[in-house]
Amino acid sequence: MATSAPSSDQKPEVENCEDLKVHVFSSGSELLEKLQEKWKSGKPQPYPAMYSSVFGGIILDPALMVIPMDDHMVHRGHGVFDTAIILGGHLYELDVHLTRFLKSASKARIASPFPKSTLRSILIQLAAASQCRKGTLRYWLSAGPGDFLLSPAGCPESAFYAVVINDDFAQCKEGVKVITSMIPMKSPLFATMKNVNYLPNVLSKMEAEDQGAFASIWVDEEGYIAEGPNVNVGFITHDKALILPLFDKILRGCTAARLLELASKLVEQGQLISVKTNNITVEEAKNATEMMYIGSTLPILPIITWDDKPIGDGKVGELTMALSDLLWEDMVAGPETQRIPVPYV
Repeated sequence: MATSAPSSDQKPEVENCEDLKVHVFSSGSELLEKLQEKWKSGKPQPYPAMYSSVFGGIILDPALMVIPMDDHMVHRGHGVFDTAIILGGHLYELDVHLTRFLKSASKARIASPFPKSTLRSILIQLAAASQCRKGTLRYWLSAGPGDFLLSPAGCPESAFYAVVINDDFAQCKEGVKVITSMIPMKSPLFATMKNVNYLPNVLSKMEAEDQGAFASIWVDEEGYIAEGPNVNVGFITHDKALILPLFDKILRGCTAARLLELASKLVEQGQLISVKTNNITVEEAKNATEMMYIGSTLPILPIITWDDKPIGDGKVGELTMALSDLLWEDMVAGPETQRIPVPYV
């Protein structure tokens, strides 16, 4: 029988498998040495600090930034997560993200091992220990380690993990191309909670990259615009109204919600006629004069082409950049309610 050559994304089978000898690590010190080899390249450390409730503290050695295989977030996807920005030595919108984080956990039926105030304190101390001035803070709440069964009944306690990621993000000023995703979007129950089941999101992003686009747009079963793979989406209409899709079937983005608050300034200045959320059909969306992604590290990414057709005149819009400036200024020098100073030592 003829056999085909392995594709480029498949590794060839090992020949003479009977000669293969799998190494057995005889001690923890030997394994640790192996783990640390990866981080001896001399390159800047992308993950300067991690917290684990399993370990009970902050970890600075990247080789030890691990979680147990029997954690139900690993093998069952039973976990939720959220994020916050570190910019200029401040944590941006930590409190609103933490509130959403705990709402997601409640929907996923995961009880936090700590009250909100303790989670907040841990994250601030983690940011300080990392010495990171610009990056992201990501954190997870899991059903916890315990066994490899489906039910979390055998997990003694939930687990909280967090990591700081150095990231040199900047305000986005160049427009991108997007496509309409053919990957089925999540049902409202799962789309409205920020859970770790991101396979549809990953496939949607890969689908776009395969077609030379930055990312994609989901359209719901009723034909209304939903969201991007990990961002919200917004539109400027011909009469200069800012419209975002309703949040009833998609994740309520913290940055998107903040944009809706800040955009009222442009209404007061006469640059926008209104700011609202509403159902938006594909036809209405593609007829918009400006279009944008909205997300934490962007904070706004102009979209100039959708399904190979230009949005408006095919250029980055003035109102899109005005909104981006509002958000970026809020991130850099906003009120204390939005920015928490990190107590670096």
